[in-house]
Amino acid sequence: MATGRETPPPYVAAVEELATGAPVAAGGEPSRPVPGRPRAERIRQVVVYTLLIGIALLFFTPFFWSVSTSLKSLQESVQGFDLLPDDPDLSAYRDALTSFNFGRYMLNSAIIAVSVTLFNLVLASIGGYAFARLRFPGREVLFMLVLATLMIPDQLRLVPVFLTLIDFPLTGWNLIGTYQGFVLINLVTATNLFLMRQYFLTIPKDYEEAAKLDGAGYFKTYWKVMLPLAGPALAAVTILQFQGTWNEFFWALIILQDEAKYPLTVGISTFVGVYNTQWPELMAASVLAILPVAAIFVVFQRYFVAGVAAAGVKG
Repeated sequence: MATGRETPPPYVAAVEELATGAPVAAGGEPSRPVPGRPRAERIRQVVVYTLLIGIALLFFTPFFWSVSTSLKSLQESVQGFDLLPDDPDLSAYRDALTSFNFGRYMLNSAIIAVSVTLFNLVLASIGGYAFARLRFPGREVLFMLVLATLMIPDQLRLVPVFLTLIDFPLTGWNLIGTYQGFVLINLVTATNLFLMRQYFLTIPKDYEEAAKLDGAGYFKTYWKVMLPLAGPALAAVTILQFQGTWNEFFWALIILQDEAKYPLTVGISTFVGVYNTQWPELMAASVLAILPVAAIFVVFQRYFVAGVAAAGVKG
């Protein structure tokens, strides 16, 4: 028989703490307050966020200046660097949309950008799957040659490309001044091939083996299994290629050579004259030209970030 006072079971203390409203951790032990972040870590976080906000504002300043200039008069736009217009006016947007064949230029850009993007999605995904999964002689050498084309500037291949399009092999077609000529030289890029190959390498081989057990061939495996899993990479290719083609100026000016087929980038250059530059109209057209690319990025940004991040995991 115990002579001293008996120690109450642990659950009795937990019940008493619950009765008083005190929090109780799992297992019956009283919960301890979570320690706060060290002061040095909080200071470092504030410094990092301050730097990031400053860099973001630095990159945003040219765009804000473009919007501000588009709301100014011509006289005010040439007076100096002033971010805020004295008397905002939308007349530059009206002139850009009505006086300079802006609608035709935007339609041309849409036709070219959508066509080139679709071809790149198909060919880059097929080529990336072949380089990542198929085994054939010279695969690594061919892939290195594809990457080597990234080191060749457009100005260096201007003459051979131009001569080829003037007298296209086996057909004799003259593709200068046509949409077909521009799309042909941009059917697929080495950057998109590389991005798709890197993403396909991150997909486990178990999916392919399961497809083979079901009797699927290479193309059916690519179409039914691999391509649906490559959604983030396809979104990244869509954004990068659409943006690159939409902003293309060099090849559009060299190949199209017809004002009725000029895209926005070449059409906007008509605002720049020999003795005078219509700065408000030029900035208004530039702001309007950014909107389609910005809309596509907003829609696909989640998949774009995921695709680019995953493509850099495995080499």
